[in-house]
Amino acid sequence: MWSLLQTNLLLFILLYSCFFSSVASSLFPSSCQLQRQFHLNGMHKSGDVILGGLFQVHFFSSVADLSFTSKPQQPTCHGFYELGFRQAQTMAFAIDEINRNSNLLPNVTLGYTLYDNCVTLGIGFRAALSLASGQEEKIILDNRCTGNLPVIGIVGDSSSTHSIAISNVLGLYRVPMVSYFATCSCLTDRQKYPSFFRTIPSDAFQVRAMIQILKHFGWTWAGLLVSDDDYGLHAARSLQSELSLSGEGCLAYFEILPWDKDMDELRRIVNVMKKSSARVVIVFAHHSRIVNLMEEVVRQNLTGLQWMASEAWTEATVLQTPQLMPYLGGTLGIAIRHGEIPGLREFLLQIRPDLHHNNSYGNSMVNQFWEFTFQCRFAPAPAGWLEGRGALCTGEEDLDNVDTEFLDISNLRPEYNVYKAVYALAYSLDDMLRCEPGRGPFRGHSCATLQTLEPWQLVYYLEMVNFTTPFGDQVSFDENGDVVPIYDVMNWMWLPDGSIKVQTVGEVKRSAFKGEELILDEDKIFWNFESKKPPRSVCSESCPPGTHMVRKKGEPKCCFDCIPCSEGKTTNKSNSLECTSCPEDFWSNRQRDHCVPKKTEFLSYHDPLGICLTATSLLGTFICAVVLGIFFYHRRTPIIRANNSELSFQLLLSLKLCFLCSLLFIGRPRLWTCQLRHAAFGISFVLCVSCILVKTMVVLAVFKASKPGGGASLKWFGAMQQRGTVLFLTAIQAAICTTWLVSSSPTPHKNTQYHNDKIIYECAVGSTVGFAVLLGYIGVLAFLSFLIAFLVRNLPDSFNEAKFITFSMLIFCAVWVAFVPVYISSPGNYADAVEVFAILASSFGLLITLFGPKCYIILLRPELNTKKAIMARRNGSQKIFHIQ
Repeated sequence: MWSLLQTNLLLFILLYSCFFSSVASSLFPSSCQLQRQFHLNGMHKSGDVILGGLFQVHFFSSVADLSFTSKPQQPTCHGFYELGFRQAQTMAFAIDEINRNSNLLPNVTLGYTLYDNCVTLGIGFRAALSLASGQEEKIILDNRCTGNLPVIGIVGDSSSTHSIAISNVLGLYRVPMVSYFATCSCLTDRQKYPSFFRTIPSDAFQVRAMIQILKHFGWTWAGLLVSDDDYGLHAARSLQSELSLSGEGCLAYFEILPWDKDMDELRRIVNVMKKSSARVVIVFAHHSRIVNLMEEVVRQNLTGLQWMASEAWTEATVLQTPQLMPYLGGTLGIAIRHGEIPGLREFLLQIRPDLHHNNSYGNSMVNQFWEFTFQCRFAPAPAGWLEGRGALCTGEEDLDNVDTEFLDISNLRPEYNVYKAVYALAYSLDDMLRCEPGRGPFRGHSCATLQTLEPWQLVYYLEMVNFTTPFGDQVSFDENGDVVPIYDVMNWMWLPDGSIKVQTVGEVKRSAFKGEELILDEDKIFWNFESKKPPRSVCSESCPPGTHMVRKKGEPKCCFDCIPCSEGKTTNKSNSLECTSCPEDFWSNRQRDHCVPKKTEFLSYHDPLGICLTATSLLGTFICAVVLGIFFYHRRTPIIRANNSELSFQLLLSLKLCFLCSLLFIGRPRLWTCQLRHAAFGISFVLCVSCILVKTMVVLAVFKASKPGGGASLKWFGAMQQRGTVLFLTAIQAAICTTWLVSSSPTPHKNTQYHNDKIIYECAVGSTVGFAVLLGYIGVLAFLSFLIAFLVRNLPDSFNEAKFITFSMLIFCAVWVAFVPVYISSPGNYADAVEVFAILASSFGLLITLFGPKCYIILLRPELNTKKAIMARRNGSQKIFHIQ
């Protein structure tokens, strides 16, 4: 908010100056009068084209009395910053190198005007206006204020806040500005800042680089500290937005560092950090803000944190001290791309002060650097300097003999961005001057010339520039004026001898093919923990497989409880947000961490129940075969002949089929077994019951024929009629089965309604009506047989066959009446077992009751199996033999 107020105030000042300029032009009709000349620290070199530069050469400024009772004094700067001066000298070196290059801007000499902003918005704004309008007190141009601007482009500013304010004004005139250090993502807005470019990636990419590192080490729980300015606040918004979109982590706390040394506020922030479970702290702030914070961190002895530094303080030497390394050791930071600039050191060694223009426009920065480096003063010395045994500067001091960071070019980062910014402007100017007349991009296909050059024309070519530095980095700007992003990843190493080293351990870059890519050499990373391994920083540990996350109420999404999945659902390591249902044929294992095929169940030949039923079925079939053999062997004996041997043989064969059809209900259901099992069952039992029905009717007819006048009934029950009746009754069942199979055939079915974790293979009947008609028809025949047999149950002993039929039908009906409810209520494969049991029980009931007594007489009481024994019972028994 404060930076916005400052910007609005400066815009008001600018408009006010323009108003006075118009008044002045009426007062001085033959000239343009400069309202105010600012006294700025700077350097100047003349040339055909002038480039401007804004650099941070001093840390502090002093504001004069603003009571307006006298003419306001110019602000003064103090606290010399030699690395800021090196950045200014890098621009001078790049321009000198370009002037010596015959292939770039031939026949054109570049000049420069560089100013010191003193880390103060007001001074930086004065410097920018001076670059845009010039410092000449009066310009006389034939009564018109026309002509080229003093500079065609500006390299700077270093601060995002400064760049925002300056670009708001210079953007109105489309003066190109290429920053080497302003990273605020807000500057990508082309509507607000149409002529702003930069050779440093925006905070948006830096934030994504931070998130890439967090993701790489599995840190999902981190604290965030930012400075109270555009740089910090925009970075905070961007980080929060990216974390929300990516879902890679959460912020445990978010604190804004105070501008001044507010110990109460700093104490509160450190207490928040101490109480938090987050072991990772991300800081977007200038190192001057962090110095105050670290004093409180040391006082409270807050160790065990993994610090992540933004590019603003990654290489801050003021923080790399033995006192702070127990706390800041192992810091991972994002740093500006390192580059090499051959010849820069030799250029820096050639710097010499100008003894004739001490502290004057154009040379004050060099002289101040000289005084700072050699701890001397140029004559005339300040009052009290000589008395305090201070040395005078001669200008002959040798820079090569001074141990200064200024000459250390092994780690050029902001300087490399300055170097690229100057070359971007130079290449753009070169492209513009190489334009062929009539084929230019401007109105009427015109080209810009050196005499008619306008800054906005250079913006067009800056947007198109594309070149490669000697270090091998490609430089081009996207539609937002941002350079192709690349950052180095730095690590603060605390060596055993107590020395400190900040080393490169990786890089983050964006490429057209791989997108954003993080490359880390983990073996080189120093971890400031006893384990010598990366720390764990999570609000809640990842849910183990088989559980899913449930967010804690009122907590960030990274704080959750782990709830076991319900049956049939699983989670895995890659997705624990929610439990997913297993596919239809799968079920969750006991740990709920993956799906396994469901167990399949059916009445199998390998199960104990299946084995028992199979053995019983085969036993019944074998007994039928034995009985059939006995009856065939003794077919001429009276007892066989007296009981209608042909129907007995048919009945035995049908019982044999009944026993065998039960085997179709055992084993894995298939389409053909499902279709055949009920058809075979229905036809076999109808054949069996039909034989019993006809036999019962024959017994009744014989009994009636034995009475006077009843012989006529026997003609309807001859051998042909008996066979025809059995065949007709069986054909009806065959027609029912055929209709059922054609209209709605039984099919194999995977039944999961009884057990969720099992698949019961069974045969779906298809049509319940068809199955009911099949059973009903058998029931009708059985009931008729039972009814007729019951009516003739009191025949003489020679005709006790009716009693056996009555008893057999009673058993048969009882079994199948009990079968229906049991079958309906039986789950899964037990339904098949119930049906098989009913088939076997009813078959054995018929076999034992109908053939057991006869086999007993044939095998154990042969004396009763004689014609004499049978005829002795009743005289009318001869009628029976007559029928045979």
